[in-house]
Amino acid sequence: MNDETHPLSPQDCLVALMIAVSVSDENVRTVELVKIDAAVKILPVFADYDADRVRAMSSLVFELFEQEDGLDALFGLIRDNLPERLFETAYALACDVAAADGTLQEAELRLLEEIRYELNIDRLHAAAIERGARARHLKL
Repeated sequence: MNDETHPLSPQDCLVALMIAVSVSDENVRTVELVKIDAAVKILPVFADYDADRVRAMSSLVFELFEQEDGLDALFGLIRDNLPERLFETAYALACDVAAADGTLQEAELRLLEEIRYELNIDRLHAAAIERGARARHLKL
């Protein structure tokens, strides 16, 4: 993918971040993929998004994560292509994917911390977003 001729859309950035959270612990779980698919199909921010782009974003994330500075490159792409008003949305989606399987792995927690830092998410707002994700994913 040539980012100069085909820059990432804001939705691409959101999808890439969700995929990054899913692969962060090197164990992509079905429930995480279902969460990503459901978000893309249901949420208004993805209303005009071509769901077939999810595959391209998956490939991009996997390619970046094979590089030594791939995470930094991913954050650079996100900062360049995601409007700041969607930063909290991005963090909320990342938290939902992390919480989807009912457990948070150390790698997921570290990535969420990095996302908070890179997107400059206020700690109080982050706590509220995290609390909401946990509440939505509790099991009986």
